[in-house]
Amino acid sequence: MTSTPTELESQLKGLQSAAQSAIATATSLDDLETLRIKYLGKKGELSLVLKGMGKLDVAQRPIIGALANQVKEAVQGDLERSRTTLEQAQIQAQLAAETLDVTMPGVYRPQGRIHPLTSTIERALEVFTGLGYTVAQGPEMESDYYNFEALNTPADHPARDMQDTFYLPDGNLLRTHTSSVQIRYMENNEPPIRVAAPGRVYRRDTVDATHSAVFHQIEILAVDRGLTFTDLRGTIKVFLEAMFGDIEIRFRPSFFPFTEPSAEVDVRWRDRWLEVLGCGMVDPNVLKNVGYDPEIYTGFAAGFGVERFAMVLHQIDDIRRLYNSDLRFLKQF
Repeated sequence: MTSTPTELESQLKGLQSAAQSAIATATSLDDLETLRIKYLGKKGELSLVLKGMGKLDVAQRPIIGALANQVKEAVQGDLERSRTTLEQAQIQAQLAAETLDVTMPGVYRPQGRIHPLTSTIERALEVFTGLGYTVAQGPEMESDYYNFEALNTPADHPARDMQDTFYLPDGNLLRTHTSSVQIRYMENNEPPIRVAAPGRVYRRDTVDATHSAVFHQIEILAVDRGLTFTDLRGTIKVFLEAMFGDIEIRFRPSFFPFTEPSAEVDVRWRDRWLEVLGCGMVDPNVLKNVGYDPEIYTGFAAGFGVERFAMVLHQIDDIRRLYNSDLRFLKQF
């Protein structure tokens, strides 16, 4: 490479001019970095020009060296100014892109609705918790003991014919009622107790407008010293009036293996009697099975199907509508 002072000076001025022109047209920070390496890097054009200084006279080197420093500082200054300009432009572009117009209408999202089964469960539990009951849950897959035997229903008991059961290969079953939750709760808690047990239950049944193989129940249980059928009747009256309003209620003698005496409860609804729940005083054998002394404690229990209540309250003509997830139906609630 040429190493005369005049030519080196010309090359430095040409490098400065070319660098300034390239920097002026750079449109991104990456472009600026590429230009910096090209002109000022260790293997850049300025370094290549300065290699010719080794052939200059000693007296000429300071002059070319000073000019090289001026060129380097000028190019670095142009790079910094251009970098600042591009960074500010980048920030402004980002601010413009991310600006939130608070006056702009929001994106519409249809309001969800509570399923009629869920609303019925919540409404019933609100009544019972207001009366001091605790909500309890239990497994849907149960053993024969918790579903039948502990509830005074041994293997040869004719009451087992009242409900067809889904038995599993391992000997367990899908619970036919939430009464099993009451047994589990009593095993782990000492009286007095007041518990409401909501949940899904299963029975082998033909599906039609009023029957389903899978449905929901809520059962209540109270055990304390001196509880009587009058306490049971008063509790049910308060509950049914909270659900249906001021209506006529009647109790009819019935049979359940885990309560004695037992009763069916009807309400006068739209000028006809409608059966809504079963109830009774807890059988002493059930109390013995969980370690309670029936000579000290008495209790009452009641249970109802949530689907029946939902169908009555919302005038639904077919139980299958509750499970079809038809938005045209659900939007009515």
